[in-house]
Amino acid sequence: MAPIPTPPPQPDDAPESYVGLDSESAGRIARRRGWTTVRALPPGSIITMEFVAGRLNFEVEAGRVIRCWLG
Repeated sequence: MAPIPTPPPQPDDAPESYVGLDSESAGRIARRRGWTTVRALPPGSIITMEFVAGRLNFEVEAGRVIRCWLG
């Protein structure tokens, strides 16, 4: 049986620290802090539920981050 792969470690970061920032600034900060993928989504977007290590998701309304979560 093949070994279960170990995902790379996530950046040591607090997702709630992005709430209230404008989406462009939040994206730049997130990449600087080590996130490999940053995704901005409008409220109510239909998205898949797979977890992607190194990805940070922003829910953006009127250019501001209103919610942030990992994966």
